[in-house]
Amino acid sequence: MHLKTIFLFLLFFIVKQKVPKEFYAKVIGVKDGDTIEVLYKKKPLIIRLAHIDCPEKKQAFGNKAKQFVATKIFGKNVRIINKGKWHWNRLIAEVYYNKVENINETLVENGLAMHFKKYSKSKRYHNLEQVAKKQKIGIWSQPNSITPWQYRKSNYP
Repeated sequence: MHLKTIFLFLLFFIVKQKVPKEFYAKVIGVKDGDTIEVLYKKKPLIIRLAHIDCPEKKQAFGNKAKQFVATKIFGKNVRIINKGKWHWNRLIAEVYYNKVENINETLVENGLAMHFKKYSKSKRYHNLEQVAKKQKIGIWSQPNSITPWQYRKSNYP
């Protein structure tokens, strides 16, 4: 059993995929509003959308955020701007579709994601969130909505 664990550990590091700062890949899955799976060089890669946090699936607008992302980018080739690694070996990235549209920004503009200030100091995302709040779009249409990070802390201790 111990040898099997060592083998799997070594296999993970041998097979570990190197990805460039910018690349194109096909979206093959939408895990939730802020996590997608792409096919890059014939291998699946999990992408966590940078700067944002979408409601959890059981929260209001959680499934709507997932469906929104699926409608916009599932099955399409997208441009990925690699921002680095995150928990569980996920790549953090901004994802562009239709050549110039940023799905991360689009989610915030439509009130389907919040600016994830704990991990992002972006003024652009802050401003997009303020506009959505002011217009009471999506998650901002509900007066007592809680943030995804508060929801996770309360429901997944």
